Amino acid sequence: MRTANVRTIVIWTLVALVGAAGWAVLALARGEDVSAAWMVAAALGSYAIGYRFYAKFIAHKVLKVDGTRATPAERLDNGIDFHPTDRRVLLGHHFAAIAGAGPLVGPVLAAQMGYLPGTIWIIAGVIFAGAVQDMVVLFFSTRRDGRSLGQMAREEIGPFGGAAALIAAFAIMIILLGVLALVIVNALAASPWGTFSIAMTIPIALLMGFYLRVLRPGRVAEVSLIGVGLLLLALVAGRWVAESSWAATFTLAPSTLVVWLVAYGFIASILPVWMLLAPRDYLSTFMKIGTIALLALGVVIALPTLRMDAVTDFASRGDGPVFAGSLFPFVFITIACGALSGFHALISSGTTPKMIQKETQVRMIGYGSMLMESSVAIMALVAASIIDPGLYFAMNAPAGVIGTTVDNASQVVTGWGYSISPADLAQAAKNVEESSLLSRTGGAPTLAVGVSEIFSKVTGGSLRAFWYHFAIMFEALFILTALDAGTRVGRFMLQDMLGNVYRPFKNISWKPGLVLTSALVCALWGYFLWVGVHEPLGGINQLFPIFGISNQLLAAVALAVCTTLLVKSGRLKWAWITGVPLAWDATVTLTASFQKVFSSDPKVGFFKQRSVFQDAIDDGKVLPPAKSMDDMHTVVTNSTVDGILTAVLALLIVVVIADALRVCVRHVRRPALSTLSEAPYVESRIVAPAGLVPTRAEKEEARDAVAPTGV
Repeated sequence: MRTANVRTIVIWTLVALVGAAGWAVLALARGEDVSAAWMVAAALGSYAIGYRFYAKFIAHKVLKVDGTRATPAERLDNGIDFHPTDRRVLLGHHFAAIAGAGPLVGPVLAAQMGYLPGTIWIIAGVIFAGAVQDMVVLFFSTRRDGRSLGQMAREEIGPFGGAAALIAAFAIMIILLGVLALVIVNALAASPWGTFSIAMTIPIALLMGFYLRVLRPGRVAEVSLIGVGLLLLALVAGRWVAESSWAATFTLAPSTLVVWLVAYGFIASILPVWMLLAPRDYLSTFMKIGTIALLALGVVIALPTLRMDAVTDFASRGDGPVFAGSLFPFVFITIACGALSGFHALISSGTTPKMIQKETQVRMIGYGSMLMESSVAIMALVAASIIDPGLYFAMNAPAGVIGTTVDNASQVVTGWGYSISPADLAQAAKNVEESSLLSRTGGAPTLAVGVSEIFSKVTGGSLRAFWYHFAIMFEALFILTALDAGTRVGRFMLQDMLGNVYRPFKNISWKPGLVLTSALVCALWGYFLWVGVHEPLGGINQLFPIFGISNQLLAAVALAVCTTLLVKSGRLKWAWITGVPLAWDATVTLTASFQKVFSSDPKVGFFKQRSVFQDAIDDGKVLPPAKSMDDMHTVVTNSTVDGILTAVLALLIVVVIADALRVCVRHVRRPALSTLSEAPYVESRIVAPAGLVPTRAEKEEARDAVAPTGV
């Protein structure tokens, strides 16, 4: 057993002290200014300890990853969906695929409750729940030829619970993709700079894909430099386009963007993975990680003060204007992806297990990527908490609540205890060269204002507008990479389900099935996107609660499958690793589902909201923010659909958890009755490091190896 040396002990002791100091200041400070740097310290210190010790313990002690075992990417390599991919490229793809709207939007909305509840859940949640789920699902899917989450549930839990999991996972996936796309539409609508820059990432990614596949195989460093250079050029050119005669061409209405996004999702999901998906995600990761790292550095240099309260009155009253509901359970539901995300389990059992070179890489790619996403969530919460609280609420409250003029908004927000003058609201918009910042719901504009605040303190106030629009474009790119990977995963899930009825669909690279299922998936999430764009109550305000609930319900499915597999594979004593997060997630999410279905508050309960608007229709009245009877009928329809979906999904998840519990109890009592669908052992010929930086032993192994490592 290796013993830690003095240098290692000193380093990790210092890391622990930095994290502990950050937590102490955040928890104990009351009534005095608190620097956002303490939030960054608490997060980074905790992440480092979690990855170094807890993740390593799970990977090697619990899962017992085997570097000699061939992965599906190696055994089933077909150059379309299965393809052994360099760990650096795959880390970029996986991070880009999982890091969508959630870590950007959720924490911004949750800032309504104050900065402290969100900080605690984002950091503790990711270390003990979110990152654990991602790594364990990736491991078990890799052992099962890259099976989807729903298919693993069907094979390991049984046909009844498995069928419920398959249906729930696919339905939730469609909802998640629709909301992801809605955030992109809100960010890019009427923004020629952002639209042009995002569009240019597609040909850049295609060039990178062919460069690695055909021109210079294995030259990751070369293609990285080319890709980053072209990406920076696209960013600069976006501003030129916005100020030129071409601006009108790239100034698209929301409805037009819906059509383009659906078309893009379809094409991206049927092209070979090496051609567009992997290089595009890898390319966007440079921008994502670079921006977040610069944000953290900017916080340390500028030391902005957290202006939002640690815990606001809305946390206990539950009548916040950004979203209705009390701190428990809705702050956990709203933050979603930043701490625990069921969507990640679909990627960890979708594209990534079909591309990973070695089992030993699941810690870096599964656990490490989730920590990276959580850091994004922390920076989003910082950005929302350092701006004037009055501006925050004016930006995130719907127009039906605060009105459409700065005078009305100022008066309403002041009534909530956060005063801001009409002149200040007008000046805030002028600073970022926008006509208005009122009711810019969805979180993305708020994050952009916070980003511009941090960066302008370092580079000067004259660049505030540049940084604002840069952040808007950054967010759209961030989310779009999750949309294309998610669409492909949705196609995998649908093929798995249809394969149980018609065998050829089981071959996920079968061209007729590939095209048909891709088109169907895009049409389904396109419907939710269209509904969100035309929703009178505000698409994000109406859809984000069901997004959060669906996402956490899906996490419950993933954790139930993981717990079942730990028990059935002889790891009963370690089942608490996923069992405890499962119990917490189920409690929180089912409570939220119950309230969204049965609450008598029309701001919380979908069916109560439907009843109020339907009664008004019967009386011939139009309730704000609806402007016509058509709007009223739209609200009734959408509230009904949302309520039914929430109820059905919650019921399906209860079935999955109950059936998983039955299987676990049966295995403990009669282990001989249990079977595992694990693929047989095949010795690997690929030599590749487990982490980003090869160890001395891995370098020696690579020098001695004669087998190719894949690209």
